[in-house]
Amino acid sequence: MSNSNINKAMVFAAGMGTRLKPFTDLHPKALFPIKGKTLLARNIEYLKQYGVEDVLINVHHFAEQIIEHVKKHNSWGINISFSNEKDLLLDTGGGLLNAASYFDNTENFILYNADILTNMPMDKMIAYHEEHQPMVTLAVSERESSRYFLFNE
Repeated sequence: MSNSNINKAMVFAAGMGTRLKPFTDLHPKALFPIKGKTLLARNIEYLKQYGVEDVLINVHHFAEQIIEHVKKHNSWGINISFSNEKDLLLDTGGGLLNAASYFDNTENFILYNADILTNMPMDKMIAYHEEHQPMVTLAVSERESSRYFLFNE
């Protein structure tokens, strides 16, 4: 459990999941199973252990499967709502902008991709963010990719 003031998160689950084909031809990437548990379940449980009690999930690709999965698991004991992108996939920035009202009166929150698996100690990242109070704190990993995250001053 966390002593953090951060208790809200948004999980990006709307994407087409092209890197997980052929699974995503019939299912959303968030429901990809790993050792008997979906990515979404693992990530909700991960966020919960750091004090997250309120999660917004954006949905598009097979949205109804994600909504049913959350209902089946009684929202894992937290408050889960959905940002509907069924008609138009908004990508990351558009998805966040579409969900802006969810974060009204919220100073800090976590953004999380549904297809991420990590054991990173998020409490350390949250503590760093709360101590230094930057606009944004990012967790990234160094790996070979065709899609690099680039920074300038």
